This record gives sequence, C-alpha cells and structure tokens, in this order.
Amino acid sequence: MFITPAYAQGAGGGDAFTSFLPIILIFVIFYFLLIRPQQKKMKAHRAMLGQIKRGDKVLTGGGIIGTVTKVKEDTDEITVEIADGIRVEVLRGTVSDVLNAPAAPTAGGGNTPAGGKGGPTVVGPAANDGGRGGGLLGGLFGGRK
Repeated sequence: MFITPAYAQGAGGGDAFTSFLPIILIFVIFYFLLIRPQQKKMKAHRAMLGQIKRGDKVLTGGGIIGTVTKVKEDTDEITVEIADGIRVEVLRGTVSDVLNAPAAPTAGGGNTPAGGKGGPTVVGPAANDGGRGGGLLGGLFGGRK
C-alpha cells in the first residue's frame, strides 16, 4: 500500500539543466530586448560627449540650452553661455544632447524641390492640407480647425 521512498523520489526527477532552462531563456530575452540596446545607447552618448567642441549648441539635463564657449580637456567641465554674457560651468556628463550636430550629407543632393531653391519637400497627404497639421489622427487631436 505504501510507496517506497526510492520510487517516490524518482517520480519528480529530471536533470538540473531542464529545470533551469526557462530562467536561462528569460535572461537571454531580457539581454537582447533591454540590456544590449541600453548599452549601445550609453556608448553612443559617451561618444557624443567626447566630441563636444567650442561653438556647439547643447541641451543640459536641466533643460537649459546654451552654446559651448570653453572645453576643459583636463577636467570634466565645459563652459556654456546661456544668454548674452551669462556663462555657467557644467559637467560634461550633464549634457543630454548636442543640438547642432552636423548632419551627414545625403547622396544625390538631398531632398531639394525641383526648382533647386532648397527647403523642405513635402510629399504625401500633408502636402495639400495647407499647413494645418492634418494626418491620420489630426482631426481628433486638434489638427484641423
């Protein structure tokens, strides 16, 4: 009537790898969906901070926009002019974005209109909306007046 202890222990068995396989798969998914893209983003941000030079327009973490007037190579500080004659020293790491980074030139002359005068070329339904900001959900969110 009673089940012997040796037989009862073998019923729920299996090797250790099979029991850890779901945890391993979850870690692999998290690595490719969360950890790896974040590492790439941090690497690009560090490269951007290393390329800050005098004359760049930057956005700080506090939301202040200014122009870099001095870059101190020996320390981690830069001097930013936020208004005429008003300069503040900020840490390089607090810069969120460089706003006037030079755009890569496009092959074929970019998107200039047929007249060659420069300026943006509008293609698609937004070309005929008269600048009212239409679009798919424009009517719902105040794009049309």
